[in-house]
Amino acid sequence: MTPQPIHAPRLSTLILLSAVGVLPINIFLPSLTNIATEFDVDYSVAGLTLAAYAAVSACLQVVMGPLSDRFGRRPVILWGVGIFVAATFGCIVAPDIPTFLACRMLQAVIAPTYAVSLAVIRDTTSKEETASRIGYLAMAWAFAPMLGPSFGGLLDQAFGWRANFWFLALAGGAVFALCWIDLRETNRAPSATIAEQFRAYPELLASARFWAYAACMAFSIGAFFAFLAGAPLAARALFDMSPARLGLLMGTITVGFMVGSFLSGRFASHFPLTTTLIAGRALAVAGLLVGLALWAAGIDHVVALFGPCLFVGLSNGLTMPGANAGAISVRPKLTGSAAGLASAISIAGGALMSWVAGAVLTPDNARHAFLLVMLAAAVLALAAAIAARLLERGS
Repeated sequence: MTPQPIHAPRLSTLILLSAVGVLPINIFLPSLTNIATEFDVDYSVAGLTLAAYAAVSACLQVVMGPLSDRFGRRPVILWGVGIFVAATFGCIVAPDIPTFLACRMLQAVIAPTYAVSLAVIRDTTSKEETASRIGYLAMAWAFAPMLGPSFGGLLDQAFGWRANFWFLALAGGAVFALCWIDLRETNRAPSATIAEQFRAYPELLASARFWAYAACMAFSIGAFFAFLAGAPLAARALFDMSPARLGLLMGTITVGFMVGSFLSGRFASHFPLTTTLIAGRALAVAGLLVGLALWAAGIDHVVALFGPCLFVGLSNGLTMPGANAGAISVRPKLTGSAAGLASAISIAGGALMSWVAGAVLTPDNARHAFLLVMLAAAVLALAAAIAARLLERGS
């Protein structure tokens, strides 16, 4: 019997799913002080809502991918979105901070649906076309958190902090309905047991090609996290910049990421995967070298600090879709597992470079050390991209 063709969901469905998956990270951040006040706790306790969410998200990345390989993409996404909506309502009605934190951690089940969405794309397209479509998803992944805090702050000001969670619940419900209608099963070769999928991790970790793509992702994100950790200190030390102006300028790297993601979505399918990776990483290295040259020349201007960071964002937008596509294509039968594991490695790389930036930066060395840490991450990502090219040629 001829197998039925795989029905690919509309790209808009996956874009909206990605946006809802990333918005909960930061849409409520302007409300943290109000949350702390209402629950009568220190601000640091309320701040755990971000750290706890990130920790649970990282753990779930390595679980939900294999689940989608075993049980299918559709049920994992629908269950993830459904649990997210229920947890969001829990945040709304939480009577105390422990309950709120518990529901907040449960909300993190939505985050790995992004990795499962990548698996859906890989199920239904070629490797080069996968990179193109992931580029458009990456735009939503960048655009949503860029607007999230501003929108969340307006909701809080108009209706109170719970309005953020009402919005997330309604958005989650709408995406659930959309996925129910449009997202059919794309995994036509599910594994026999869930244990089989978890046993697949050693196979992936033994693949040099997988590590090359995953390392490229990890250090690309690492450069971004180093920027997040170092930009506020560098801007304060050099220019005594107001928070509002700093927030605006920190958006330059996100704007660059969006432009790079658009270019990847538009042109990635026309070039070999590793060509886009190497071009993107070379652009980051070149931009940061220019920034260090401007520092060495004694040029102290805000553009000399944030201009090179724009190129880091642009290069990440070019790099991440292709690196994702490469990582999940190493073992086609392990697409979901590869997507989850690669995402977890990427988060670890970002955390590592953020820690390095925090450890070495001081007000005295802020500008050049900030750029050097980012350059180190960019060079490592470029080396990984070159390794991916060599390994692809030898396979």
